[in-house]
Amino acid sequence: MNDFLRESFSYFGIYRKLFRLKKHYQPARVSYGTDKDQYFLYYEPDEPVSDKIVFWIHGGGWNAGNPAFFDYVGQCMAGEGYRMVSAGYRLSPKYKYPCQVKDVCDCYNAAVSYLKGRDLDTRRIIVAGPSAGAHLGSILCYCRKVQEKYGVDISKICGFIGSGGPYSFRKDQSFALTMLLDQLFRKGYDRRNGEPVRLMSKNHIPMLLIQSRHDGLVGYACAEDFAEKAEKTGNRCELYSVTDRKDTHSWYTAGMFMETREENKGLDKFFSWIEEI
Repeated sequence: MNDFLRESFSYFGIYRKLFRLKKHYQPARVSYGTDKDQYFLYYEPDEPVSDKIVFWIHGGGWNAGNPAFFDYVGQCMAGEGYRMVSAGYRLSPKYKYPCQVKDVCDCYNAAVSYLKGRDLDTRRIIVAGPSAGAHLGSILCYCRKVQEKYGVDISKICGFIGSGGPYSFRKDQSFALTMLLDQLFRKGYDRRNGEPVRLMSKNHIPMLLIQSRHDGLVGYACAEDFAEKAEKTGNRCELYSVTDRKDTHSWYTAGMFMETREENKGLDKFFSWIEEI
């Protein structure tokens, strides 16, 4: 309960910091569907430091958020010298799963085509996302059935980073997460078809799972379940425990991009892992 309260009160500090951030990069906006949320933003850094491109999927409990709101993440990525695609998708409760994962797959395919159209090298893509975005990104990367259904070629993906992801739907999960899942899935739907830990297939993509023991929304055991499944499946996995003072769900999944690598160990781990992979 204490961690949940800390998570709830963290929103004030996050929004206060959000409104103070400065905007340097003007992203290109590209639609891949007819719905208002079916678009992505592309960020081009002034001086790219790598040929790796980050495909980032926003969080927000599957029912909130869009690339424009999370512009500060793109500003941070580009500021560190990384090209980034920020993916949008249709939201619950109006749109039920698997609409979200279909959109993420369609967006990924559209983004690869867009990047090729800019004569950019698309052979080294990092898929990353916090919370709901980690859930959807893990399915994009590790579920063979989804990849086949939506025509996703994962050969270009060289890494996955998930922060605070609900990879397993545990009986001891928080009440808040239970409510969000109830909004995401239609009544009677077999939720095993949307549970990443049950959908994982073996492939070449290494993963970094960033998770806090004081999350307040998504239990640490969710990442442990996914890491254990990765080990059994034969997929490379590193589980990183958040040690920053700001270790509640919203702070370490998305709020960390409002800080610098010197201020935030989790953020430094995020970029260090990309640099090393």
